[in-house]
Amino acid sequence: MTKKKTIIDFFDRAAKTRSKGRRRYRYFYRLMENYLKFYVPEGSSVLLVGCGTGELLDALKPAHGVGIDISPEMIAEARKNFPQHEFLVADVEELSMDRTFDVVIFSDVIGYLDDIQTTFERVRGVCTSETRVMITYFNIFWQFPLLLAERLRLKLRSPFFAWLDPDDIANLLDLADFDIIRKNKKILFPIWIPLFSWLMNFVFANLPLIRQMCLLEIVSARLKPLKEREEKSVTVLIPTRNERGNIAAALERLPEFGTHVEVLFVDGHSTDGTLGEIEAQAAKHPEMDIRWFSQDGKGKGDAVRKGFANARCDILMILDADLTVPPEELPKFYDAIVEGKGEFINGSRLVYPMEDRAMRFLNVLGNKFFSIVFTWLLDQRFKDTLCGTKVLTRDNYNKVAAGRHYFGDFDPFGDFDLIFGAAKLNLKITEVPIRYRERTYGSTNISRFSHGWILLKMCGYAYKKIKMI
Repeated sequence: MTKKKTIIDFFDRAAKTRSKGRRRYRYFYRLMENYLKFYVPEGSSVLLVGCGTGELLDALKPAHGVGIDISPEMIAEARKNFPQHEFLVADVEELSMDRTFDVVIFSDVIGYLDDIQTTFERVRGVCTSETRVMITYFNIFWQFPLLLAERLRLKLRSPFFAWLDPDDIANLLDLADFDIIRKNKKILFPIWIPLFSWLMNFVFANLPLIRQMCLLEIVSARLKPLKEREEKSVTVLIPTRNERGNIAAALERLPEFGTHVEVLFVDGHSTDGTLGEIEAQAAKHPEMDIRWFSQDGKGKGDAVRKGFANARCDILMILDADLTVPPEELPKFYDAIVEGKGEFINGSRLVYPMEDRAMRFLNVLGNKFFSIVFTWLLDQRFKDTLCGTKVLTRDNYNKVAAGRHYFGDFDPFGDFDLIFGAAKLNLKITEVPIRYRERTYGSTNISRFSHGWILLKMCGYAYKKIKMI
C-alpha cells in the first residue's frame, strides 16, 4: 500500500468521529482559529488545504470558502456539516483550479506531502499578488510529547508525517518563489486548565526564548513580486501645524516621480500663518497639483486620516512638514513599493549618522527601545517606529480603515494606526533608511516624556490586541 493510500484510509476511518474529537479538544482548536481569524478578514475568499470536516473553514467566515481534502469521507462529513461552503475531494499536489483566492491555508498537512516544493509551485496558480498563504504545522520539539498524547488519548490520532523545521518551510517557499512575511509560534499549553492555561498561552508563550517551545508554528507568505514595475500616481500628504517657514522648501525640493504627484496639506489650526503660506505657494506653483484642508480635530493622526480620506492617487505617502526627512528621499519609497519590495514602506532614521541636533540622545535611546519592542510585538522587523514617512497603496489604506474598528481610535500620532493595521492585514513591511536632518524652522511638537508614556501604553495595548489572540 502506498503512503498516500495509507493516509486516505486513515482519515476515511477517522471521519465519523473527527468532529466529536475536535469538540473534545476545542481549547486547542479555538486558539488556532483565533490566531488565523486575526489575519483573515471576514468576507475573504479562502482556500483551505486539509479542510477535514470543515470546522476551521466555517470559523473563518469567508464570503467564498473552498475546502479540499484527500479523504472522501472527510469531505462527505464537511458537506453535511457546512453545506454553505464548497468542499472538494482533491490532492493539493495535483491542484488545478481556474480561480484565485485572497487567502490559502495549509492546515497541518505539510508533513503528509510527497513533494512540498512542487505543491507550493502549483498553488501559485490560485494566487494573485494580494493573496496570503498561511501554513500551520507542529513544532518539531513536540514530536514525542504528541505521540505520547495520542497514546493517552489526549490528542486526535494522526498517521506518521514528516517533521519540518521552520527554516525548511521558509526555504521551500523561497524555492517556489514565495516571499516570507512572518514566522510565528503560538500555544505553549494546549489543554484547558483555568488560569494556568491563560498564563502559559498569553504571557509565557510570548516571551523570547520560551516561545521557541510553542506547539504551533505559523508561516505567512506572498508571491514574490514581478520584476516588471508599473508606474503609479502618488499623493504626498504633508500634515502641518505652525510650519509656515517650511512650506516653500517642501514644494521646491519635492522631486518628480511616478505618473503624477498630488500634494495634500492638512493644517492643524496653525497660528503662525501656515495656511496663508500654503495658499500663496499654491498660487506660485500653478504647475503643481496642490490642495489643502483644515483639520476637524487635532493631532497628526486626525490629519493623516482626513488627508488620506481625500487623496486621489494610487500610492499614499506622508512627509512631515519639518523636513527632517528630506523630500528628495521620497523616490526611494516610491521605488520600494512599485517594485514590490514591500507593501507598507516605513522610513528608518536609525541607520545612517544624523546631523548633530537632529535627535536628542534620550530620543535616540527611546526609539531604539521601541524598535525592539515593536519587532517583537509584530513579528516583523521594525528599526524605527516613529519616522513620520510611511507609504502604502490607497487600496491597502482603505482596508486598514475598514478594519480600524478592531483597534479603535487610539492613536494621536497616526503612525501606529497604520503600523498595526498593516500588521493585521499581513502586509509585507519594508524599511527604507534615510538621513535624518535637523529642523530649520519652528519647534518640535513631540514631548519626550508625555509622548513616551503614551508609547508605553500603546505597547501594552498592542500586546493585548495582537499577542493575546
